[in-house]
Amino acid sequence: MVIFYRSDAVTPPATIYMGKDKFENEDLLRYGLERDVWFHVDKLSSAHVYLRLPDSVTDWESIPEPLLVDCSQLVKANSIQGNKKNNLTIIYTPWSNVKKTGDMATGSVVFHNDRKVRRFHVKERDTTILNRLAKTKVERDVDHEAERQQRLKDEGREKKKKAIEEKAAANELTRQRQKEAEERDYSRLFSEEAMAESRRKAGKRSPKADEGADDDGLESDDSFM
Repeated sequence: MVIFYRSDAVTPPATIYMGKDKFENEDLLRYGLERDVWFHVDKLSSAHVYLRLPDSVTDWESIPEPLLVDCSQLVKANSIQGNKKNNLTIIYTPWSNVKKTGDMATGSVVFHNDRKVRRFHVKERDTTILNRLAKTKVERDVDHEAERQQRLKDEGREKKKKAIEEKAAANELTRQRQKEAEERDYSRLFSEEAMAESRRKAGKRSPKADEGADDDGLESDDSFM
């Protein structure tokens, strides 16, 4: 059973989810998405809370603070010890950075890279936020493998669509460049023809000019005859 919440801290709303128990958390660790961000109370036992980054958030390090607050309040509220404490530290990292090995206890994890773990301070429990999130709570059984297969199909279609769009854009760019090259060639050809015509006209002697010139190219003067 997976528990889902909707956070209106961003637009469009973001999905936050967690397993109902530590065994469900094992499945969530196995079937997470690249856009999922994992949250947990630092150094205390708590639920594993996941944020599925909405399209409006470019990467896990750019999560708006109101959304961080929503996730952190859920983590705190779902920690037996943490829920009773103030001034907690919540840690979060991309799902892909969470590491699980076969010899580890159920629910235990480590990280591939500790430098990709961030911390967020929670001063105290905020009932207003928790009540708002509780109104969006939905519990449902999830067939993780079926969802994974569907996700792969969707991603495949999206990649194919993107590839077609990129190819069309590349073809259009090639066509535009060819058109520009042809226009430059035509302009140059026209310029060369115009220059040739100008030279031809300049080299052709005017009949009227020839009438008043002798064989040596000097004008005759009948006044001396």
